[in-house]
Amino acid sequence: MMPKAFTLVEILIVVVILGILAAIVVPKFSGASDQARASMLADDLRLMRTQFMVYKSQHHGVSPGYPGGDDTAAPNGDALVAQMTLASNAAGTTGAIGSVGLNYGPYFREFPPNPVNSKTTVLVIEDAGAVPAASNVFGWIYQPSTMTIRADSTGVDDQGKAFYNY
Repeated sequence: MMPKAFTLVEILIVVVILGILAAIVVPKFSGASDQARASMLADDLRLMRTQFMVYKSQHHGVSPGYPGGDDTAAPNGDALVAQMTLASNAAGTTGAIGSVGLNYGPYFREFPPNPVNSKTTVLVIEDAGAVPAASNVFGWIYQPSTMTIRADSTGVDDQGKAFYNY
């Protein structure tokens, strides 16, 4: 008596069916990571805008990015990152977390990377400067005088909205 086994034709039919199912299912999940990055970008921008407003309200109406809280000085990325990730006083002086007299912050554990281009650098635009179009060179574009924060990301999400306009 011959042992029972699958024939070659039966195996081929099963493989073809699995291939058809894979061709239907895989494309539905291939855009999931792009959607997740777009969603994370929107959440990061919302969080940054909120924390920038909290900082401004606690620092005599001065937006983060001005060195030492002096809004007559030229803003820069190092001051922005320090003011958002370290402790500060009402005048905008920063220092180590837990330092005496530095009662505010930190507002972020670390400055968030742009989830679309993975860059953490910030292009800070001076008060009278125009906010440039996206170039994908930096992670973020920020203008303290208007509190405008944008992703320096070219491209669009699955709805056709430019990442720069989030």
